[in-house]
Amino acid sequence: MLGLSVTTRILLFTGATDMRKGFDGLSSLVTAAGEDPYSGHLYVFVSRRRDRAKILAFQKGGMVLWHKRLDCGRFQIHLPEAGARAELDATQLAMLVDGIDFGRVKRPRHWQPKRE
Repeated sequence: MLGLSVTTRILLFTGATDMRKGFDGLSSLVTAAGEDPYSGHLYVFVSRRRDRAKILAFQKGGMVLWHKRLDCGRFQIHLPEAGARAELDATQLAMLVDGIDFGRVKRPRHWQPKRE
């Protein structure tokens, strides 16, 4: 189960990832991007055909790898450019895993107190 705190970052790697990579291969991609795979943040990778996704994280003494394959359709991701990273929030990650195109969802404006 994904346990997310407010401080957990979710980074989507926008380049197509070889889904044959496991813990070590994905950890090396995270390290090459200047991130720490042991930070507790979630790192999301998507295949070239966008029908598979993997999420890498470190939890309580070990690496965790979630893998989802869509039997029909593709993950709806609008990738800015290959090799870039995009930061997601927990809602966007849930929509991504469910196959919802979160780029087309219009969010309401949230109230914020006035600062003087």
